[in-house]
Amino acid sequence: MFDRDRQPEELTGFATDLERLGADDLWVIEDLGWTGSISSAALALAATSHLRVGIGIAPVALRNPALLAMELGNLARVHEGRLVAGVGHGVPDWMRKVGAERTRKLALLEETIVGARGLLAGETVTLHGQEVTLDGISLVHPPRVVPPIVTGVVKPKSLELSGRVADGTILAEGAGPAEIAAALAHIGKGRAAGDRPAHELIVFTYLRTDDFEVTREMVEGQAAWLGVDPSEVFSLIGPAEEIPGKIESLRAAGADTIVLRPLGPDPLSQVRTAMRAIGPR
Repeated sequence: MFDRDRQPEELTGFATDLERLGADDLWVIEDLGWTGSISSAALALAATSHLRVGIGIAPVALRNPALLAMELGNLARVHEGRLVAGVGHGVPDWMRKVGAERTRKLALLEETIVGARGLLAGETVTLHGQEVTLDGISLVHPPRVVPPIVTGVVKPKSLELSGRVADGTILAEGAGPAEIAAALAHIGKGRAAGDRPAHELIVFTYLRTDDFEVTREMVEGQAAWLGVDPSEVFSLIGPAEEIPGKIESLRAAGADTIVLRPLGPDPLSQVRTAMRAIGPR
C-alpha cells in the first residue's frame, strides 16, 4: 500500500520500485483531505506495466455511479486486467463534513455496485432505486475486461451485501484469523443468495520490522476505531522472522490477498525486508 501520509509525488517511483521487487499489487488510499484514489490509481497504472492496482476505497456517497463507471472504465480499458475497484460507505464523520452523509447506506452501496458494473459491462442501464437513478445510460467506451468491484466494509449486514453483489471484500487493518473467520461467515451467507462467480478476500495489515515506536499512534487510533485494545490489532509489526508465520495464519483463515501497509519512514525498505522474509513464491 502507498500510505496516505507519503508525498503524492513519491507514488510513481514507489510503484515502479514495487514492480521491480516482484510485488503483485499496489493499493492506494482515499481519505478526506489526503488524495483522490482514482487519480492515484491512474498515476500508478501509467508508471507500471503489470502491477495490479487497487483502489482502497472510494466512498459511494461521494460518487454518482455513472461518473464512477466512466472513470473506472477509462482506466480499465487502457490498463486491461490491472484494476481493482474498491468502494464503501465512507467514514460517517467525513461524509457529514462534506454534506454527503446518507441514511440508506446499504441501498446506496448495492445500487452503485449493480449500476456501475452494468455500465462497465457495456449494458444500457436503467435503474430507479432507493438511492440511485440511471435512466437508459451506457458507456461509449466500455472496457473489454470489467474490473472487479470489491467493498471495504465492516458490519455484518454490509459484509453479507458484499458477498451477494461484490467481487470481493476488503478487511481493514487489524483483522486477524478470528476476524477473518467471522467476516467469511457473513460473506458466505450473502454469496449463497447471490450469483457472483468468485469472491476475493483482501486483508490490509500494518507492516514495520524495526523502530516500532513510530507505529504507536496509528495502531492506537485503529484500535479505538475497531473498539478493541491495541494489543488485539493484528499486524506485521515485529521482527521480520515473524512475518511468514503471520501471513500463513491469515491465509489459513481464508485471506486470498494480503496487502502490507508499511508505516513510518523508508516504506520501500520495509517492503524489501518483508519480501525477503517471505521468500520465493
